[in-house]
Amino acid sequence: MTERDTGRDDTIHAAGVVVWRGSPAAPEVALVHRPKYDDWSFPKGKLKRGEHPLAGALRELAEETGITAEFGRSLPSSHYLKGGRPKRVDYWLARLVAEGPRTDTDEVDGVVWLPVDEAARRLTYEWDTGLLHALGEVSPATTPLVLVRHGLAGDRQAWKGDDDDRPLDGHGREQSEVLADVLGAFRLTELVSSPSRRCVQTLEPYAERAGLPIRLDPVLSESGYDARASLRLATEAMASNRPVALCSHGKVLPELITGLDARASGTRPAKGAFLVLHHAGGDVVAVDGYGV
Repeated sequence: MTERDTGRDDTIHAAGVVVWRGSPAAPEVALVHRPKYDDWSFPKGKLKRGEHPLAGALRELAEETGITAEFGRSLPSSHYLKGGRPKRVDYWLARLVAEGPRTDTDEVDGVVWLPVDEAARRLTYEWDTGLLHALGEVSPATTPLVLVRHGLAGDRQAWKGDDDDRPLDGHGREQSEVLADVLGAFRLTELVSSPSRRCVQTLEPYAERAGLPIRLDPVLSESGYDARASLRLATEAMASNRPVALCSHGKVLPELITGLDARASGTRPAKGAFLVLHHAGGDVVAVDGYGV
């Protein structure tokens, strides 16, 4: 399982995307040309202060290429020096959905689609060609199942009412807004939540932006949790081959995650964090964890 660190240090943090189109067996990938450096690379750019890497990758992709894409599994990060400082670029694989006008026409003056072998010859930097090797390790055509733990909701012991009515606190609401930015990368088509108020509120900002309803299912709640039923719910979501998000609790998710993929056995996401199981043909091929 890959865990994406969203912390900050002296490192310059950036995010990029390897976008593909066509047949998964023989895809084409998008490269951009930057006239300032006269180089060919994948779409990428420096994160804004406080920006989540997934949100930064989405923004840079749109600015430099005008491409809308459905994000898949993470790819290896690149590490090198920039102006004497360490730089880290986190990358994702993404499938083309649509192409539109790019807005960053000063930094990028051209976008080309090339077969993988030709892209490897065109790329300027060795670390970029390494991403193409990672692309071919498994099929790029995967579907995400996103497992979200609700955001921060204050002190359980201090809450006087029914615990299912306990709302997100201020920090939790901020987490839900960040989630609204980053969940858009996976172009979800269905949202399922524990009926608990804090779970529903965690998904609400994204649901409003995406125009999606939130379906409530008590098997994801603490009081109505049923291990077999929750696992059946998740496996049915995977079998639908549609991008789905499930929002639940810290007492529910570890067992559910273990039942879905042994590599992530016992994983307990922090509050507001989420896990993405990338699956194809009924099998989980990669797992990414994200903090918020």
